[in-house]
Amino acid sequence: MVTGVSFPFCANFSGRRWRKVSTPRSQGSSPKGFVPRKPSGMSTQRKVQKSNGDKEIQSTSTSKESEISHQKTVETSDDDTKGVVRDHKFLEDEDEINGSTKSISMSPVRGSSQFVESEETGGDDKDAVKLNESKRSEESDFLIDSVIREQSGSQGETNASSKGSHVGTTLYEILQVDVEPQQLKENNAGNVEYKGPVASKLLEITKASDVEHTERNEIDDLDSNSFFKSDLIEEDDPLAAGTVETGDSSLNLRLEMEANLRRQAIERLAEENLLQGIRLFCFPEVVKPDGDVEIFLNRGLSTLKNESDVLIMGAFNEWRYRSFTTRLTETHLNGDWWSCKIHVPKEAYRADFVFFNGQDVYDNNDGNDFSITVKGGMQIIDFENFLLEEKRREQEKLAKEQAERERLAEEQRRIEAEKAGIEADRAQAKEEAAKKTKVLRELMVKATKTRDITWYIEPSECKCEDKVRLYYNKSSGPLSHAKDLWIHGGYNNWKDGLSIVKKLVRSERIDGDWWYTEVVIPDRALVLDWVFADGPPKHAIAYDNNHRQDFHAIVPKHIPEELYWVEEEHQIFKTLQEERRLREAAMRAKAEKTALLKAETKERTMKSFLLSQKHVVYTEPLDIQAGSSVTVYYNPANTVLNGKPEIWFRCSFNRWTHRLGPFPPQKMLPAENGTHVRAIVKVPLDAYMMDFVFSEREDGGIFDNKSGMDYHIPVFGGVAKEPPMHIVHIAVEMAPIAKVGGLGDVVTSLSRAVQDLNHNVDIILPKYDSLKMNNVKDFRFHKSYFWGGTEIKVWFGKVEGLSVYFLEPQNGLFWKGCIYGCSNDGERFGFFCHAALEFLLQGGFSPDIIHCHDWSSAPVAWLFKEQYTHYGLSKSRIVFTIHNLEFGADLIGRAMTNADKATTVSPTYSQEVSGNPVIAPHLHKFHGIVNGIDPDIWDPLNDKFIPIPYTSENVVEGKTAAKEALQRKLGLKQADLPLVGIITRLTHQKGIHLIKHAIWRTLKRNGQVVLLGSAPDPRIQNDFVNLANQLHSTYNDRARLCLTYDEPLSHLIYAGADFILVPSIFEPCGLTQLTAMRYGSIPVVRKTGGLYDTVFDVDHDKERAQQCGLEPNGFSFDGADAAGVDYALNRALSAWYDGRDWFNSLCKQVMEQDWSWNRPALDYLELYHAARKLE
Repeated sequence: MVTGVSFPFCANFSGRRWRKVSTPRSQGSSPKGFVPRKPSGMSTQRKVQKSNGDKEIQSTSTSKESEISHQKTVETSDDDTKGVVRDHKFLEDEDEINGSTKSISMSPVRGSSQFVESEETGGDDKDAVKLNESKRSEESDFLIDSVIREQSGSQGETNASSKGSHVGTTLYEILQVDVEPQQLKENNAGNVEYKGPVASKLLEITKASDVEHTERNEIDDLDSNSFFKSDLIEEDDPLAAGTVETGDSSLNLRLEMEANLRRQAIERLAEENLLQGIRLFCFPEVVKPDGDVEIFLNRGLSTLKNESDVLIMGAFNEWRYRSFTTRLTETHLNGDWWSCKIHVPKEAYRADFVFFNGQDVYDNNDGNDFSITVKGGMQIIDFENFLLEEKRREQEKLAKEQAERERLAEEQRRIEAEKAGIEADRAQAKEEAAKKTKVLRELMVKATKTRDITWYIEPSECKCEDKVRLYYNKSSGPLSHAKDLWIHGGYNNWKDGLSIVKKLVRSERIDGDWWYTEVVIPDRALVLDWVFADGPPKHAIAYDNNHRQDFHAIVPKHIPEELYWVEEEHQIFKTLQEERRLREAAMRAKAEKTALLKAETKERTMKSFLLSQKHVVYTEPLDIQAGSSVTVYYNPANTVLNGKPEIWFRCSFNRWTHRLGPFPPQKMLPAENGTHVRAIVKVPLDAYMMDFVFSEREDGGIFDNKSGMDYHIPVFGGVAKEPPMHIVHIAVEMAPIAKVGGLGDVVTSLSRAVQDLNHNVDIILPKYDSLKMNNVKDFRFHKSYFWGGTEIKVWFGKVEGLSVYFLEPQNGLFWKGCIYGCSNDGERFGFFCHAALEFLLQGGFSPDIIHCHDWSSAPVAWLFKEQYTHYGLSKSRIVFTIHNLEFGADLIGRAMTNADKATTVSPTYSQEVSGNPVIAPHLHKFHGIVNGIDPDIWDPLNDKFIPIPYTSENVVEGKTAAKEALQRKLGLKQADLPLVGIITRLTHQKGIHLIKHAIWRTLKRNGQVVLLGSAPDPRIQNDFVNLANQLHSTYNDRARLCLTYDEPLSHLIYAGADFILVPSIFEPCGLTQLTAMRYGSIPVVRKTGGLYDTVFDVDHDKERAQQCGLEPNGFSFDGADAAGVDYALNRALSAWYDGRDWFNSLCKQVMEQDWSWNRPALDYLELYHAARKLE
């Protein structure tokens, strides 16, 4: 008896393994020994790619294609849904052989719906799209194979007998067997069970199928190239010919069977959904990535029931990936079913779509859209990363394209400039040739053509390159008593300078005192030019120069003049071209060198910025790369979390705005290095900034958030870029157009540095009638508006690359010929502050930061808070900077109260003034940030006021040349002595009593002193005039006091001095010491304000310098007396005398330190971001 066997049929194709279907070939090219197969028809499905974006439009399939599609495939898998033909694997693990049942059952199995609504639908059952997932028995593959083998066996007895007699029985024959009623019944599961001969036959076929599958898979695994070698079978082999027909028939029958099964499944699904009133289903029911899905819509149940055209429009992954639009076609199914095929990309995890008529009638699932879940597709987080990688590649592509465009544009500019240069050189050559022609022709008119009593030439008829004798009558001129005679000659009005130098000898053949020498006439000579002398060049004393007209002789047989001048013009042109080429090459090399130095300086500055907080926190690697992992090291011993048993790390990215939100708190683990703890973080691909704080517990407690600023470290290589901030400076000074003091320098230099970091910066400035308009580019009228009862004209221009708005009230407040000094300065600047805010409001500006400066624009802070923050400018935050606390303390105090953040010009100065009554209540928002210098103004590589350009690489050579030039210019002794420079305003703040002492001390140590500066107080000025007179009489060759201001001389002093002395009593920031280091001069300073923050004593401040990421760079002293100056100055001079190599290396070191606005700009940006976080 045959035991019962159950065969579950399944429409779920997800469990299949990879299988091979051999591609059939024609008999003519068939390999020996194997069966060639005739190719079957292939279904075609055209896909039209739209050029804009990644939108894909698929053309509709015909109704015939929607029913069945024959595909020619080499390899298929259950994960590949690109075709409509599916293979079905025999599920051996689900076979059950049960001797007691003695039956075979076939049962349909249904799954759950795969269609889902968008998350907004709320799961409305009525409108939900429901699809039944039915499972078809994978033994259908086996049954189809049995039928195919039966058909093959009927055509070739050899084939049939090789597999056994049971293989010749087909499924059709089984189904045609007369089945007795007792052999057929339903089991408990509702399946049909076969008994008796039917069951026996099926079991036999099952066993034969196992053998068949094994053998066929072994053959299919062979390499296709060797499989089809033509020498494996003869064309006239009758067995092969029969096998070809068998293979062709088998494949066609198999495809037909599969198409029938597919059609039946679709018809069943259509019927079921129609009965349930569901208007949508898809096939296959389990949609997988990187394959096709056919979507069916019942138009009659849709809002499109009256439309003749039905289209689908959609995209994948919540409408974010690969949009598509294609037309649906009517099907043969019962009901008004329309369908189309959509290719599902491998990156998809869901498909979203709506239907429409191609115009304005839509079926969008009641506003919720339709969606299908893709089984086995990407996870959402993987898709996000995939999009970021795509974005990165796109950015790289765009960057390359932009670089290529810029290269081509630069090449075009170069070609155009070269063309213009050629034209200019041609014009100049023509002009110079014309001038030379005129001069030479006048000379030729005067030149002697015949024998003269003073000289003559033999032979008289000569030409170029002839050797002639030139005779001179010594007794006829002023050289009659000369011992020796020499000729100094040239040609064509000394065209090539002194080109003929010959000694004359006495002629024995001619009577009289005649002397001669042999001369070769130069090529292309029209005229010879010469004088006689008593010696060679540089040694001659007496000359006979024909009464200062020189001697000239025409070359009788010279080249035609017209030809000569054409050639001469061309020669001049070639010379000009070569000079231009060398000049431009030198300029390019210098520009490239400057750009390289700037880039290297910025890189060093960023590194020092990251290392400046290493005593608290640092990362490995130091440069964080997007998409990588980074280890954060934290030392709580130097923070408010010192001694806490646990440290928790909280971080996010992109200024706490990253799409992933704040990461969960992470407990930090002990690190190997002492008191440090560490945490590892995976950096997203779209990160540009890493943000973090530390706490004592997971749920909070005490935080270390860097005094409210948070810790921020830049991330490099990410696909996202930091969005730019908009900063507006409201100020009354701006260098170089309206500069009185350091405020104007700060406004311009800080704005440029922040703008270079890709932020947007505008400046609002009064339009003084004293502006230096030659420094304003693209100046034009912008608009007018009214405020305060007067019209205010607004002008726009570019200053140092910055956008500047000039406010000109028509009441004449700024038509005074000056910036400061009017009796109503408070009224003038108060009006300006109010007008500036009104301009922002009426102009529709919404800046992130409004930055005001000193007492003159302090009213901006409270006017904004009192009158503008609730009327359209609520987004803005106020930052206020104190440059000088000596003036307008009451205004500064009021601004401190209303500002969101406040700064002054150095950290030490901020501590020194922290006790001031206007500052003390606001220390929580008060920060010190050191000013910088403009590296383009102070640049020894491109400084026109020094003798040779230099960098840190040739600092010794450059400074030596500058010192010699300075000594020559001021009349000092040209000697290798230490030179101390002093560049300052002569006021008590600058320590004038210490300056005087330092001068005498330097002279006592055999040094040289140069002072440049003047005093606003006449008494101090007269005092220094008397000192200058005394020094110039006593130490004339070693001291020079220049009691005025001379910009070019200041550059030469910075470059030529070995030391720059800055002994200020107080100094909020100080720029002199920074400029000195830019030129490789060593600063000698008093420890106060910004001097202490920027100069690190070589003997005492090594550790403090390292905390700032720097090396020691100068000499400093504490006191305000002579002993303090002596302590620093003596050490400096001794270092110069005793360790010149070490001193030279120190000069190189200070030159490589960055005291530009690169670092202060980073600090200001952190402050701006902190201000924006405030509510």
